[in-house]
Amino acid sequence: MKTKLIKGLFAAGLAANMLVGCGSNDASTNVKDIKKVAIIQLVEHTSLNTIKSSFDKQMKELGYEEGKNIEYVFKNAQGDNNTAASIIQEFKAQNPDVVMAIATPVAQAAAKLSIDTPIIFSAVSDPVGAKLTNSLEKPDKNITGTSDEIQVELILERALQINPNLKKLGVIYNKGEANSVTNIQKAKTYAKSKNIELIEATVTNVNEVQTAIDVLTSKCDAVFAPNDNTVASAMNVVGTACAKAKIPLYVGADSMVQDGGFLSVGINYEELGKETANMVDKVLKGTKIEDIPVKVFKDNLNIYVNQSVLNQLGIELPESIKNDKSLSMIK
Repeated sequence: MKTKLIKGLFAAGLAANMLVGCGSNDASTNVKDIKKVAIIQLVEHTSLNTIKSSFDKQMKELGYEEGKNIEYVFKNAQGDNNTAASIIQEFKAQNPDVVMAIATPVAQAAAKLSIDTPIIFSAVSDPVGAKLTNSLEKPDKNITGTSDEIQVELILERALQINPNLKKLGVIYNKGEANSVTNIQKAKTYAKSKNIELIEATVTNVNEVQTAIDVLTSKCDAVFAPNDNTVASAMNVVGTACAKAKIPLYVGADSMVQDGGFLSVGINYEELGKETANMVDKVLKGTKIEDIPVKVFKDNLNIYVNQSVLNQLGIELPESIKNDKSLSMIK
């Protein structure tokens, strides 16, 4: 009887240990299966916020659920490059599976400080010019992503259609942003080909925007602002100044039209965020960065016009724009 009791207790203890062991293995597997994505955004403005929200939505569509199979770490650099560098250092210590960088300056910061971690960028107009990769087709620096290449010529062509007598074009941008420098160079080339005088106003932060735009509106027939993050963060200032002076403001993104710009030709930034999520998904499932080409959005473009600004300017759109099937009026 005593022997049977001892055997029974031994068997029960062994079973309990087996159950505990199984439970431990499951917990370990669950933790291991949770992927970590570290996200850095340069600054708060509509274009970048749209990308982030679209990214979040698409990741859910792809089956990722926070706390179940994925963990997100999100930081905003508030437009400061030093802050961006500090954030990337924090990310490195957390050992994420992938870093997502929204906008050129933070993508550059990630590329410099996080070479061992796969990086997916979004909203980088000129990845090669920003020295993020030497090839769009075969990324070679453990970084790839989505590019919002600005259709500078198409935008300025619309400006000439609206005002064939355009003689002086003002441009406002932060020369510290590689994407902006590239786009302004395109504007210079186009303006020169059309005998248009180009007048520059550069800024280093949002506090300088008001003075810069006031100078341009006093000298120019129209103003062009690329998808510059500093200018985009102060679109209420730029848009208000141009509308008050009856100067059309041509911009580099649909969201900048939404925030007070007059007209743009380009992509829908929701699509940019969606495709960025698809790329992150590929990396998490084992695809190498070198096998994920940079996606440049330059097809299926729309003309975006702010209806309220159009009314304030008192401009009559030419038939060529009115009848364009890609025209989207933003109220």
